[in-house]
Amino acid sequence: MTQWLSEDEQRSWRAWLAASLLLHDRLTREMQAQHGLTMADYEILVRLSENSDRQMRMSELAEVTLSSRSRLSHQIDRMEKAGLVERRSCADDKRGAFAALTDSGYRTLVESAPDHVQSVRDHLVDQLTPAQFAALGSACQVVAEHLAAIEQN
Repeated sequence: MTQWLSEDEQRSWRAWLAASLLLHDRLTREMQAQHGLTMADYEILVRLSENSDRQMRMSELAEVTLSSRSRLSHQIDRMEKAGLVERRSCADDKRGAFAALTDSGYRTLVESAPDHVQSVRDHLVDQLTPAQFAALGSACQVVAEHLAAIEQN
């Protein structure tokens, strides 16, 4: 039997849904207007920049960006045409491939990061008290871990 949401639960669920969709839309529009990047582009640039050699196996990049391999492949195609990343073959595994950050991609990340962080601060962090923001982070971590565990099974 379905345990329906209470009025308070329904209100919280809808608030979270609206906030997450509106926030993502706002961040995407600002990033696109300021730097011509999508949030998916930006996330890939960030992830690649965090590795000492600025590259990752495509399969690992798909996993950390929560993207299907097919979707990531199309995304990398677009980013490669824009000169932000390049594909590199894997010497150990002929079927494997790396996505690597180009110098242009790194410069684009360095230029866009301050605006992105300011947008996150303006539209999320500064809208909450430090305690509310910490509680949000803790709650989201619980949900993310739960969903990641389901995916691994």
